Amino acid sequence: MTRPATAALWLRLEDALSIAVLGLMTALPLAEVVMREALGTGLVGSISIVQHLTLWVSFVGAALAARSGKLLALATGAFLPAAARAGASAVQSFVAVAVTTLLCWASIELVSIDREFGDIAAWGIPIWIFSAIMPIGFALITVRLVWSATPTARGRAIAALGCVVPLVFLLLPHSASGALLWPIGVLIVVSMLFGMPIYAVLGGAALLLFWDEGTPISAVPGEAYRMSTSPMLPAIPLFTLAGYILAAGGSSQRLLRVFSAAVGWMPGGLAIVVTLVLAFFTPLTGASGVTILAMGGVLLPMLLKGRYTEANAVGLVTVSGSIGVMLPPSLPVILYAYYAEIDLEDLFIAGIVPGIVLVVAVAAWAAWRGVAGGATRTPFNGREYLAALWDAKLEVLLPFVVMFGIFGGYATLVETAALTVLYALVLECLVFKELPWRDLVRVSVDSAAMIGGFMIILGVALGFTNYLIIAQVPMHILDWVRGTIESPLTFLLLLNLFLVFVGALMDIYSAIIVIVPLIVPMASAFGIHPAHLGIIFLANMQLGYLMPPMGENLFLSAYRFNMPLARLYGYVSPFVVIIAIVVLLITYVPALTLWLL
Repeated sequence: MTRPATAALWLRLEDALSIAVLGLMTALPLAEVVMREALGTGLVGSISIVQHLTLWVSFVGAALAARSGKLLALATGAFLPAAARAGASAVQSFVAVAVTTLLCWASIELVSIDREFGDIAAWGIPIWIFSAIMPIGFALITVRLVWSATPTARGRAIAALGCVVPLVFLLLPHSASGALLWPIGVLIVVSMLFGMPIYAVLGGAALLLFWDEGTPISAVPGEAYRMSTSPMLPAIPLFTLAGYILAAGGSSQRLLRVFSAAVGWMPGGLAIVVTLVLAFFTPLTGASGVTILAMGGVLLPMLLKGRYTEANAVGLVTVSGSIGVMLPPSLPVILYAYYAEIDLEDLFIAGIVPGIVLVVAVAAWAAWRGVAGGATRTPFNGREYLAALWDAKLEVLLPFVVMFGIFGGYATLVETAALTVLYALVLECLVFKELPWRDLVRVSVDSAAMIGGFMIILGVALGFTNYLIIAQVPMHILDWVRGTIESPLTFLLLLNLFLVFVGALMDIYSAIIVIVPLIVPMASAFGIHPAHLGIIFLANMQLGYLMPPMGENLFLSAYRFNMPLARLYGYVSPFVVIIAIVVLLITYVPALTLWLL
């Protein structure tokens, strides 16, 4: 078999594995529900298998993300002169390869420990079978980082030298860690600015700090494995898959029609329609960037055709891609509830009113600017509205089905997520037949790459967080805050500034894992309700997505609309002011969050 044929076969096998894992993760909770209803007992061990399959989809998906260049980074190195970018790319690739190779080595150590001392996960399958995906995934990512480092052979050779670093690292005596701690730390930070993936930044920091403490570096992948034992985490890939299926079918067009018929007649109605559609889809897809990339190409031309200015239209689509984060079944809400150890139902209920206020504020501003610019309106047609509502009835019902499953006690969160995938499949592939089965392969692989892109960040971020806890960093910060800040109002203001800064530098999933353990005890010391803190956190993350220089939605929107970042900053700035005002209202008027509770 020729080399290209071998490579193509491997890629097909990789795709098939990601689809098989997602399929099993969907099928097992569904089987659990059916057997529980039919026989009164569930499928023994299925929950444990699904939890461990989360680890597999994380690392297989991360390898897919590396293959397609979709590993998330905080910066791109675009601020550098054109002549320096190739060298910067080689440097950050060298460091990323070194970190990933070390993570691969540490994972091999963990698998060896699991083989010798590990337990059985379920169905007679030992734990090490599941943890073995980690070194395989890191090895694949390493190869792809080398290959994509630069277009030149010299750049790839420099990146490949990173594979030698673990040998040097492991041979160095521990006494050398003190002298190397700061130089290596600075190199990691510089590489981050040059475009190194986030997982490598957090993983490199965790490896470095554990090495300095004398702790075995296998603790970092050990925390990634511990992530897979979470009873809630499998819901993240399942809801993401459901959102991708809905976005790939005709659901967005049916929802656009029903919202247009309902509110398109209002002054600035088209802006309200766009805001509602994007706010509806963001909780389903699991990431604000997905809605911008998937639907921006449809919604922006509509706004421009409706006589909205480019500034208002692009700013609205960029901003509305993130404002549904607080609404059910948002994945960040699920993850926050787990790591803050608060009731998920309470957090979902607490986010409803602030989420609606945020949507209304953004829509109202965009609508007012549209009216001032002479935006067109469509007359209300009751018959068209009823026809559109009937056509989109299954999509409109979906959030209520999800909330009924979660809040009604009829299914667990993971089972509800699996039912949502089944619902989306039936809707798009069988009822409307707008998503051909052959396209489902592409959608599933794209979804797996998206899942892996942020789940690998969660895994290594847990290692970094674990170090912070061992070093008692949260307690030291808490002591400092108690001794310095006396007023809860002052604390909340400083918390807002801090969280906006975090949101501008870090994606929401890694921020939850790294930052939440730090702020929860501090907020508790000032008597802030846990659900109120959660909504403050999520609202500030949405604002941080839009803050220069590195807000995530700014980069995604600039990429989608082929637009310079500097121009985009001006387009979103009025919306940023509106959202900032709403964030302050959410922060200082707790009743917005708590009165439904």
